[in-house]
Amino acid sequence: MIDNDLLSPGRILADVRVNSKKRLLELVSSTLAKNNPNLSSREIFESICAREHLGCTGLGNGVAIPHGRISGLDGVEALFVRLQKPLPYDAEDGQPVDLLFALTVPIHCTEDHSKLLSRIKERFCNTELAQQIREAEDANEIWSLLSNASY
Repeated sequence: MIDNDLLSPGRILADVRVNSKKRLLELVSSTLAKNNPNLSSREIFESICAREHLGCTGLGNGVAIPHGRISGLDGVEALFVRLQKPLPYDAEDGQPVDLLFALTVPIHCTEDHSKLLSRIKERFCNTELAQQIREAEDANEIWSLLSNASY
């Protein structure tokens, strides 16, 4: 299950239209910044891009987990995005991405961050869940799928 403090229907964007990975990461960054007035979208964008330069966060099967560490952040901030049309994302399997689980985490949150990423990766290795999310009507249905799925 997804922790209610981490993700809620208000932190799910369904059928988003963007035309590039850069625009997508800018949208993610600005949306996450709205959730925390102590953060700037630029700081989030730069952190996520720095992580992408270390290696693409595309997991395969159309799923990516862009994330970045932010100094001064007290807790994890999350956003789930379902794109209307998949985008090239440089994932290992070469497939475009249409489902993103974006995170910002405190800079000191190393082991907890790794455990959280592992749980999310496990969840999205379930191709049936990913397909159900792609077919969901709206953010509320996506939330229901994410919050009730077991792995």
